Amino acid sequence: MASPKAIMVKDLINSDTVVIFSKTYCPYCKMAKEVFDKLQQKYTAVELDNRADADEVQAILGEITGARTVPRVFVKGECLGGGSDVKQLYESGKLESYFA
Repeated sequence: MASPKAIMVKDLINSDTVVIFSKTYCPYCKMAKEVFDKLQQKYTAVELDNRADADEVQAILGEITGARTVPRVFVKGECLGGGSDVKQLYESGKLESYFA
């Protein structure tokens, strides 16, 4: 059975169309947010460096996505990867299809 923390992370992932697990000082996190700003697509940013449970949340994200790095970007509950992945999807024109 999933831990309460794992359930909380899954609830966060499903709380908005776009959810970005981020750190305020991370350049790749900023890159991911800028992509959604350009698309005028609102998102929920979960700033892990402002959370006491950041390590625990990152460990759970690692279990869910196979990577602990930030950002971890979710659209409609699906992990798209990190900042470079999102930027590549945006530049190829494929990111918009997630919102069509």
